[in-house]
Amino acid sequence: MEKIFMFFLALHILTGGVSLVSGGVVMLSKKGDQKHRWLGKVYFYALSTACFCAMPMSYIHPNLFLFMVSIFSLYMLLSGWRYLRIKDVSDFYWIDHLYLGILFLAGIVLAIWGILLVLQSKNFGIVLFILGGFSLNFTRQDYLTMRGKSKYKNFGLVRHIQRMAGSYISSLTAFVVVNNTFLPGAIAWLLPSLILVPLIVRWSRSWGRLSNKFVS
Repeated sequence: MEKIFMFFLALHILTGGVSLVSGGVVMLSKKGDQKHRWLGKVYFYALSTACFCAMPMSYIHPNLFLFMVSIFSLYMLLSGWRYLRIKDVSDFYWIDHLYLGILFLAGIVLAIWGILLVLQSKNFGIVLFILGGFSLNFTRQDYLTMRGKSKYKNFGLVRHIQRMAGSYISSLTAFVVVNNTFLPGAIAWLLPSLILVPLIVRWSRSWGRLSNKFVS
């Protein structure tokens, strides 16, 4: 089992590194051009592989947090990929509802887990609670979007940007945490979000066209 773990670990590190580099270039490149689309595919498959590798790793060496973060990251990737193909609420399929249900359950687990750790005076619980909050907020956004209540006319494009950038936050966070030697643990976990979330908000406002529908 240890050899299997080391195989998945090596592949996880390799593909995680590729996703970190390609994702950074994608975020800085012109949106929609050939380089963006090509590197976007590299990023998608690299990070997907890294996330799938983390699942057997978290089983062989039991790590519930690694498993939950993998689910969160995969949801960001898969929903971001799906939103490129969704132009209307009728384009949502059963698989989208399945993704949504899984993320909702993951968000509940993370939030409750975080609260329990905080009650035990463990500061890392704050990180879990925030990640659970992000998961539940994305669940809320997608649920309203599926019901035709997004505030954006071009919700597919906006949600694509938000989800892919969100998945990059996960990849960057993993890199910072693993290589961190001087920052407090909670700060290392939250720093990428503190830097990139304002950019996601800015991009959403720049690319989004407001609708007259209910604002989510």
